[in-house]
Amino acid sequence: MTTAPTPRRRARTAASLVSLGALLATSATVLTAAPATAAETLLSQGKTATASSTEGAAYGASAAVDGDLTGTRWASQWSDDQWIQVDLGASADVSRVVLNWEGAYGKAYDIQLSDNGTDWRTARSVTAGDGGTDDLTLSGTGRYVRLKGVARATGYGYSLWEFRVYGNGGTTQPGPGGAVRVTGSQGNWQLTVGGQPYTVKGLTWGPSMADAPRYMPDLRSMGVNTVRTWGTDASSKPLLDAAAANGLKVMNGFWLQPGGGPGSGGCVNYVTDTAYKNTMLTEFAKWVDTYKSHPATLMWNVGNESVLGLQNCYGGTELEAQRNAYTTFVNDVAKRIHSIDPDHPVTSTDAWTGAWPYYKRNAPDLDLYSMNAYGDICGVRQDWIDGGYTKPYLITETGNAGEWEVPDDVNGVPDEPTDVQKAEGYTKAWNCVTGHRGVALGATMFHYGLEHDFGGVWFNLLPDGLKRLSYYAVKKAYTGSTTGDNTPPVITNMTVSPASAAPAGREFTVRADIRDPDGDPVTPKIYLSGNYANGDKRLVDAQWRSTGNGTFAVTAPEKLGVWKVYVQAEDGRGNAGIETKSVKVVAPPVAGTNIALGRPTTASSAQASYGDCPCPASNATDGNASTRWASDWSDPQWIQVDLGSVRPVNRLQLVWDPAYAKSYEVQVSDNGTTWRTVHTTTTGNGDIDTVETATTARYVKLQLTARGTGWGYSLHEFGVYG
Repeated sequence: MTTAPTPRRRARTAASLVSLGALLATSATVLTAAPATAAETLLSQGKTATASSTEGAAYGASAAVDGDLTGTRWASQWSDDQWIQVDLGASADVSRVVLNWEGAYGKAYDIQLSDNGTDWRTARSVTAGDGGTDDLTLSGTGRYVRLKGVARATGYGYSLWEFRVYGNGGTTQPGPGGAVRVTGSQGNWQLTVGGQPYTVKGLTWGPSMADAPRYMPDLRSMGVNTVRTWGTDASSKPLLDAAAANGLKVMNGFWLQPGGGPGSGGCVNYVTDTAYKNTMLTEFAKWVDTYKSHPATLMWNVGNESVLGLQNCYGGTELEAQRNAYTTFVNDVAKRIHSIDPDHPVTSTDAWTGAWPYYKRNAPDLDLYSMNAYGDICGVRQDWIDGGYTKPYLITETGNAGEWEVPDDVNGVPDEPTDVQKAEGYTKAWNCVTGHRGVALGATMFHYGLEHDFGGVWFNLLPDGLKRLSYYAVKKAYTGSTTGDNTPPVITNMTVSPASAAPAGREFTVRADIRDPDGDPVTPKIYLSGNYANGDKRLVDAQWRSTGNGTFAVTAPEKLGVWKVYVQAEDGRGNAGIETKSVKVVAPPVAGTNIALGRPTTASSAQASYGDCPCPASNATDGNASTRWASDWSDPQWIQVDLGSVRPVNRLQLVWDPAYAKSYEVQVSDNGTTWRTVHTTTTGNGDIDTVETATTARYVKLQLTARGTGWGYSLHEFGVYG
């Protein structure tokens, strides 16, 4: 079984998403400022921590280095002269310690370093602590870092939500091991690993499995403790190995058709297709047996958005039967997994809380539910309450609002959130997840991906390997701080002019305010996306030039339709700000009057019923760029217009559909019988052709001799100007 394809995203309601395309680029401009320092690494998370005492079994030292800022804490006995220390695993250069105090904080304390855990030296002393968060810079090296309490501020002991040590160096020790359990009771659940509380702070995995060793240290530095995949097979081992080496866990996915919600392919009949179900059951069981003892395995996730996706295959009562059969099969898979691996939970993901009643009814062997939710993430909690569910859940995809959740812009396409809004979306999502305490057990947010295309810019934290504001929003959510990090340029007030009438092949204006919070030199780049115009999912360089003061002249593509234009600002330190607006490309104005408009038009053939047809010849002279004439799929063909009388004909403007003419002649006639050729080409490339004629005629004809595609010939507009 191959690894599952990258899925489409979905919230709690149905919809669709992503893609791109564009032109060639030429220019670059550099905005200068002062350099900044490189980011530190979080060294302490998941490492071995010990303390002089604890208030009770639930408040052990390890709780202060588990990455959970609000759910777990270390608390000492109620006396002074208490300490907590962390073993970094190897000597490291320590630059900063961040203390997140609970209400019982230290008024006076020392931060100490040691090479052997016995001989200590004080690197920083605090004598007037006021609780909250203490962010302390210091300089020194050591393997062990200790907070030694001198004076308490309250009658209680010392208590820390998190004790975070930053710097460079050290080694990574494996994260918590042992059986993974969903423990607790209704509304008060907890995920545990080896008996220790575990809140999922995750990201969905985008790079190749083989590249996992390259990227896992970065995930660890973000405070990530879990990655999620959509498919598990032989290629998964490098990912699992790299995760274990860096102290991370993996939610191993299993792909079932039709995965990915609306728009996904692969219709399976779960009522009758026993062969498919048996094949999947056998395949999944093989990989569960292979990886059940791997130290990185956290849990198994069966399917992705299939309850919603089945609506593409069935309707009415049959859809209900299929959804019940699918979730019953998911339960069969869960039972098989539990029989092979009793030490790791099983869940199943969908994109719509309307799927949960099916799981509640048909999949009692699931240990917990899972949900993909974006802009409507905070509504999941109320849906869980209203549904009377008796299992906790994970959010397996979330982040900024998706294409299906935002209003349309002036050009009728989804108005993509700004980088600032996207970062706020991740922060909001995490707050909604952690706000449902005892029920939502964490999240794997979307998406640690590298693609630099339409969907990649919308969702990826690192398109083309460049870190964005969303990357740092996730890091702050998981670690509590990005202090000391060099962060991306921020783009605001982006505008495109004219937004709805950019002439094809000519320049339009883009303006944006670009600033870098660290004062780094910023290099702007500009890309175009043809996703809405021609379905091309790529981002490619635009042809552009800087006109100063954050303003750029960008050459519009020749293809008509709505395009996206992207301003990307890079700081040279691995960060980028990206902002995008749409631009509607229209036919360039032509001097003179279109004397073919509304005139009688005939053709050799016309498509009667294919796609958006009927497509009669008259559609090419109706002045409406959204209608078209389309011929039969053969050569030769022709289309002609009767101007009503002999008139001056100075030029033609031909607006082609993708089914264009590679070779054609422009012919004119005074009587509709005798024709003379005024223009010939054998190198047509579609889009828009402007043909100078300087003649007189009553009839104008295109004699089409060679198609540019396997389809026929198709024109949106056949303009004749006098």
